[in-house]
Amino acid sequence: MPPRGGNPVRSLKIAQLLKDKVHAVNITDGSRAVMRMCSLAMSKLLLENGIEPIMQISCRDRNKIALQSDILGANALGIKNILCITGDSVKAGDQHNAKPVHEFESVRLLQQIQAFNKGIDPTFEELPDKKTVIFAGAAADPSCKNQRSLQNRIKRKKEAGARFIQTQMVMEKKNLIEFCEKISNPLEIPVIAGVFLLKSYKNALFINKYVPGAYIPENILNRLKDAKDPLEEGIRIAAEQAHEFIDIANGIHLMAVKAEYLIPEILEKADLNLEY
Repeated sequence: MPPRGGNPVRSLKIAQLLKDKVHAVNITDGSRAVMRMCSLAMSKLLLENGIEPIMQISCRDRNKIALQSDILGANALGIKNILCITGDSVKAGDQHNAKPVHEFESVRLLQQIQAFNKGIDPTFEELPDKKTVIFAGAAADPSCKNQRSLQNRIKRKKEAGARFIQTQMVMEKKNLIEFCEKISNPLEIPVIAGVFLLKSYKNALFINKYVPGAYIPENILNRLKDAKDPLEEGIRIAAEQAHEFIDIANGIHLMAVKAEYLIPEILEKADLNLEY
């Protein structure tokens, strides 16, 4: 998560803890419609420190010209991985009077990257300078109840140029299995499964109430509620999920908001060894 301010030192220190323990670090772009340093700058800073970034681009805050500029800028700076998202509603944030743009959504953003990778200019026939080399990805929620709609959406994203899927937090293994077996595997698109660190029972209730699309089942809520040390139990739950999900999907995306320093411990408890 980029800083809420102009000094990146704290975020860089956190990222350094993950160096050589993960393949890449995901950089959020105005997550939950809250102001933070742009993902483009943070991604470049990580690259300079020897850490591979996955840069998020949200369609909520920019028109298509600004989005196009950021894609070209990322390519010029050596940032190759871009996760294309539509973006959370401004109502989820702390500046409710902000005006969302949404000229693009995730599929059109993927299409734009695919066009740039082919050297196609949005106005002229071809880019006057070199085409981009962006490895674009998209988001998905395997817990979505409307599986037919989810399948159609992922198919559209694949056709638009998505090379990988990074999921929202997955709390039930059966949802991930069904998503991979029925949707991602037939489409031959790799999946990075989301594993989220829950810090307490109260934290889990908050996520269920305020995070769009999140659903934490009763059995996990009860484990946190009954635990003598809720944070330790949350670490244990995340490690169990990571250990299981790595054999179902193609990788895992560990999310430990404001507690990224715990990710190495989760990896160790999950018995995961990084292989390049």
